[in-house]
Amino acid sequence: MSESYFNKEDLQKFGNITEFQEEYGNKFFEWYTEVFKEGALTVREKALIALAVAHTVQCPYCIDAYSTTCLQKGADEEQMMEAVHVAAAIKSGATLVNSVQMMNHVKKKLM
Repeated sequence: MSESYFNKEDLQKFGNITEFQEEYGNKFFEWYTEVFKEGALTVREKALIALAVAHTVQCPYCIDAYSTTCLQKGADEEQMMEAVHVAAAIKSGATLVNSVQMMNHVKKKLM
């Protein structure tokens, strides 16, 4: 059996982040809980956003957690995949828009 940085079991240990710094950990969880409450956005919409962001930051723990949360909050597979495609389009666009800097640099060098 090989070791991996990603161990599915570690997701269940997320609450333990307070172990080495209780004050900040508790403040994080208090804020995190508030952020995901119903507000201007529904909890389902927030779960879809979280799933999309999880893919963008490539966090396997978040992808695992928010795939489950999305289903629990009533999102279906098509909505979840569409959210991931939106995230992928933004990430790709952000990469491509930075090519303008490269093009400007090349044009200056070639003048």
